[in-house]
Amino acid sequence: MVQSNIYKAFYARSLEDPEAFWAEQAAKLAWHTTPETILERDGDLIPRWFVDGEINACFNCVDRHVEAGYGDETALIYESPVTQTSRTLTYSQLLDATSRIAGAIASLGIGKGDRVLIYMPNSPEAVIAMLACARIGAIHSVVFGGFAAPELASRIDDAQPKVVLSASCGIEGAKTLPYQPILSEAYALAKQSPSHTVYWQREQLQADLSSPTDHDWSELMASSEPMACIPVKATDPLYILYTSGTTGQPKGIVRDTGGHLVTLNWSMDGIYNCPPGEAYWAASDVGWVVGHSYICYAPLLHRNPSVIFEGKPVGTPDAGIFWRIMAKHKVRSFFTAPTAMRAIKQVDPGGEFLKQADLSNLRAVFLAGERTDPDTLTWTQSLLGVPVVDHWWQTETGSAITANPLGIEQFPTKAGSSTMPMPSWNLACVDETGEPVGVGESGAIVARLPLPPGFAPTLWNAPERYREAYLARFPGNYLTGDSGFIDADGYLHVMARIDDVINVAGHRLSSSAMEEVLASHPVVAECAVIGMADQLKGQIPVGFVVLKAGADISADDLAAELIASVRAQIGPVAAFKRVHVLPKLPKTRSGKILRKTIREIADGEVPKIPPTIEDHSVLADIEAIFA
Repeated sequence: MVQSNIYKAFYARSLEDPEAFWAEQAAKLAWHTTPETILERDGDLIPRWFVDGEINACFNCVDRHVEAGYGDETALIYESPVTQTSRTLTYSQLLDATSRIAGAIASLGIGKGDRVLIYMPNSPEAVIAMLACARIGAIHSVVFGGFAAPELASRIDDAQPKVVLSASCGIEGAKTLPYQPILSEAYALAKQSPSHTVYWQREQLQADLSSPTDHDWSELMASSEPMACIPVKATDPLYILYTSGTTGQPKGIVRDTGGHLVTLNWSMDGIYNCPPGEAYWAASDVGWVVGHSYICYAPLLHRNPSVIFEGKPVGTPDAGIFWRIMAKHKVRSFFTAPTAMRAIKQVDPGGEFLKQADLSNLRAVFLAGERTDPDTLTWTQSLLGVPVVDHWWQTETGSAITANPLGIEQFPTKAGSSTMPMPSWNLACVDETGEPVGVGESGAIVARLPLPPGFAPTLWNAPERYREAYLARFPGNYLTGDSGFIDADGYLHVMARIDDVINVAGHRLSSSAMEEVLASHPVVAECAVIGMADQLKGQIPVGFVVLKAGADISADDLAAELIASVRAQIGPVAAFKRVHVLPKLPKTRSGKILRKTIREIADGEVPKIPPTIEDHSVLADIEAIFA
C-alpha cells in the first residue's frame, strides 16, 4: 500500500469513530445550538448527522467573518469577459446585500421552509440569492440560467416555489438570451405559478416589469429592511438541486444544512489545501452542484475569496482567459472540468497563452465532473507544473468521494485514478451478488453506511424513489452507479457508469479503457466510445474523436492507427473496428459527454436528449453517420 501513517490513521479514525471525528470538524463552525447527537444511526433512509443541532449557513459564510473583523476582506470576485465586467465584493458588502435581499423575499411572503427558485446567470447576484434564502431558512432551488421552459416548469411543479429570483438575461458567448420569455412559457406550462418574480436588470437587455407580480431586484433591495439570520435544524434542507431523471420526473437532490457545511469546511483544508484569505476558483456554474459547493458555500465558509466566472474556457475571448484571471487574482486552488482543459488543449496545445501569465501563486488544479483521461491529466500537469488532482464526486454527495488529499498528505498521481477515499467513505467494488471482487478486478462501486455528513438524505417528495435508486440493490450500501476497481495500493479507478460497460460477445469491456487508448494519440483532442447493438456480438464498440487544431491526417489513416492501438493495448476481444471524426462531441453545459444519447442514435432509437445539452446541432453529424 502507498499509504503513509498520516493518511492511514486519519482515514481509519473517520471509519472507526465517525462521531468523534466529525464532532471535531463541526466545532470549527458557529452553531446556534451545539449538537450533542452527532450521528443518529436509525434514520428513516440513511443515518443522519447533528440531528439536535441548530445552525445558519449564511451566518457561517458571511456574518461571522464580519464579526471577526474581516469585513473589508474580499469575499467574491466577479469576472465576466462576455460583458466586459470585473468587480469584487467584501464581506461587509455581501452582508448588506444578502440581508436586504433576505428582507425583500420575506416581504413577498417567504419564510422558513418555503422554496425559492433561482434562475440566474453565473454572477454575484446568484450567490447573494442563495445566501439570502439560507439566511431566513428558505430552501433554494437553483436552475441553470437559460434552461428550457418545459424542464423549468417540471421543477416548478415539483418544488412549488412561491418566488422566483431571476435576471433579465443571460449571455451565451456573443448571444444575449432573454430570461423573461422562458419564465413566462414555463409559468404557462406549470400547474401552479409562483406568486412573484424578481428580476436583476442587466444593461444588455431589460425585462418588462409592468406586471404587479414582477419586481426590480435593485429597487427591492434598496427599499427592504435587512433581515437577521434565522437558525434552522442541521437536518433541515438547505437546497434542492434537480438532475434530469430517467423517468421523465426530475430528481430533486435534497441537501441538509449542518452536515454539508461541516464537510465543505473540512474539504477546503483537507483536499484543496487552501488557507483562509487565499483565492479559490471553481470554474463552474451556480446551477450545478460544483457551483453550489465550491463557488458559493465552501470558499465563503472558509474565508477564501471565491471567483465567479461568466464565460467559456475558449472563445471569450480566447484560450488564455483562465490563465489571465488566475494571474490577476493570485488564485491558489483552481477547479474545473476535464472538458475545459481539453478545449484549451485543442486550441492551444503548446500553451502559448500561458507564457503571458504569472501563475506563481497556483498550487494545484482539481478536475471533476467526468473521468479525466490520462492524456489530459498529463498535458495539464506538464503545462502548469503543479499537482493535478482528478477527484470523483456526484451531485448526491456534494463533495469528493475520492481525491488526493493535499492538505493531509500528497499521494503520487496515477493517471486514470481519483486516488484515495475521503473521510468516512468506506468503499468497495462488488459483483452482482454484492460480494467484494478481488484487487484490480472491476465491479460496481458501493459505499458502506453510514455515509459522511452532507450526503443527500432523500429526494424531494420521493423517499421511495431514493430507496430504490440508491439503497435497495445492495442493502447497507449506497450504490454509486459507477463501476471500477481498487488497485493494490488502495487507489480507486472509476472506469464508467454501470450502464456504460460494453458487453462484446459476453466480455464486459470498459468504454473508458478504450477512450484512454484513443486519447493518447497525438492528434486526438477528445473522444468517446459507446457500445452499439450488434446481432452477433450483442454490442460492438464505436469510437468518436475530435482532432486538435492543425491536425494533418486523413480520417482513414487515423482510424487505422486507432484501431491498431486498441487491438494492441486491449486485444482483439474488444472487436474495435469503427472510428468516426466529429467537429465536436455532444455535451451537457457542465461538460459531460452524452454517451447515452450517442448510443441511442447509433442503435436507431429516438434519442432522449437531456435539457442540459449545450449544442443540439452537434447531434446532426452523428445522425448522418448512422442514417
